[in-house]
Amino acid sequence: MIIDFHSHVFPPQIVKNRSRYIESDPCFAILYSKKEAKLATADELIASMDKNGVDISVILNIGWTTHELCLETNDYILESIARYPDRLIGFGSVQPLSCEAALAEIERCAQGGMKGIGELRPDIQLFNLVDDEVVRPFVETIRKHKLILLSHASEPVGDNYPGKGMVTPDMLYPFITSYPELTIVLAHWGGGLPFYALMPEVKRALKNVYFDTAASPLLYSPQIYNQVIQLIGSDRILFGSDFPLLEQGRSLKEVTSLDLAEEAKGLILGGNAQGLLGI
Repeated sequence: MIIDFHSHVFPPQIVKNRSRYIESDPCFAILYSKKEAKLATADELIASMDKNGVDISVILNIGWTTHELCLETNDYILESIARYPDRLIGFGSVQPLSCEAALAEIERCAQGGMKGIGELRPDIQLFNLVDDEVVRPFVETIRKHKLILLSHASEPVGDNYPGKGMVTPDMLYPFITSYPELTIVLAHWGGGLPFYALMPEVKRALKNVYFDTAASPLLYSPQIYNQVIQLIGSDRILFGSDFPLLEQGRSLKEVTSLDLAEEAKGLILGGNAQGLLGI
């Protein structure tokens, strides 16, 4: 089974009226202001999955800065997973600064069958991951419903591409150590956080943390797979394409062409995700 743990879809009204949402939200504007930045609906994702042999995709939201936009786009994700219950798994978006409204939205997402919250963007959503007053009730509600938290992550060095942001390992690590029982997925190889697992205390702290490979061909050489397997194990890596930024086939081809043990490939391409998602 092949599971893409990192894809994005948007309701048709956003695809058709991109400019209005660019004006409404800074996260959307950073990611999708350029015309070449692709937007896709759930139906287009399904077509890509069929073309490339992907069995299931996790559809993530983005870090909207207002509660209202979280609600609007979560509605579409809930509708999409209801239409394609065997193919799509939903993660919803909340603005933690909305406090009680955000907690109620987590409850609604869980009741609607979503499996997680994300893709969180604390830098653009303007909250501090170690602000206990805001973050603790947010985390407790996620844990109450046995949801997964998926956060964007970015490299502290390298190219400054659109959407890179500032969610770097030094921002993420205090959050991870503050909530050791929370199941966390960090996008884009965690901005390089697995490399710090050479430090024993960091490796211990990452026991409930997984890393997705979204956009890997744009960020790292394929050697990263072997390196991270050696550092934290193949059981902590989740295949992700970042569709529609990258076509799923390109990301899949990179993994399947690597000289990895078949067991490791199986875990990365779907086995780990099956365990996390309860499939």
